[in-house]
Amino acid sequence: MSHGFDCEEMFSARPQSGYAQGYAIRRRLVIELAQSVAGRGATVLDIGAAQGNFSLAFAERGFDVTWNDLRGELAGYVALKHETGKIAYAPGNIFKLEFAHTFDLVLMTEVIEHVAHPDLFLARAAAFLRPGGHIVLTTPNGQFVRNRLPKFSDCPDPSVFESEQFKPDGDGHIFLLYENELRDMAEAAGLQVADFRFFANPFTSGRFKSEWLVSRMPQALVRAGEVIGRMLPVALQRRLHTQFVAVLRKPSG
Repeated sequence: MSHGFDCEEMFSARPQSGYAQGYAIRRRLVIELAQSVAGRGATVLDIGAAQGNFSLAFAERGFDVTWNDLRGELAGYVALKHETGKIAYAPGNIFKLEFAHTFDLVLMTEVIEHVAHPDLFLARAAAFLRPGGHIVLTTPNGQFVRNRLPKFSDCPDPSVFESEQFKPDGDGHIFLLYENELRDMAEAAGLQVADFRFFANPFTSGRFKSEWLVSRMPQALVRAGEVIGRMLPVALQRRLHTQFVAVLRKPSG
């Protein structure tokens, strides 16, 4: 399945499909924001890194990367793709792992929506950060107009979802977080929100029957549609964008 995701995300025969476009938008945004808060040589922990495309991208850019995923067998697959840069492998449940040092940067791309306790998950990630370090997190936007999944803050007992968490291959979304929920979780974890952006509007991600049109348009025009989408009033962005990205900082003092 991991190779299948690679074929869709990185080596797609339809590079302008809505899915491939959405992945490319997310990848560019994560790299841009991460490089704005950490430079070459910085230590990076990539949690739930799956087939390792973000881990490898950061290793190639001079970061000292630690790959993590529950599925230890994927480490060999990532190693086969590894060409340049420094990367270590730490498979296992992030709630149970320990590291000899803290990290400058923690990546959590499309992971937090798969756990029954996203608040504890974020706090756990924060514990791996050095003071002054950052988390870059992406997740589907719970306020998207077509979201039908439950709101985390409305759930009296998230433990009922524990049997459904950590499903492989992108299955098993449990909660889709709202902006205010993420901000509250960050504060509870001792983190500051340094940046927050909605992205991937329905047009650029092939929603609302735009897949056919997007797949036939020049990529520059699709990227322009993404830029225009981020110029809308925030109230509209909350309802129209399918994902958001947050940069969270651990205070130095």
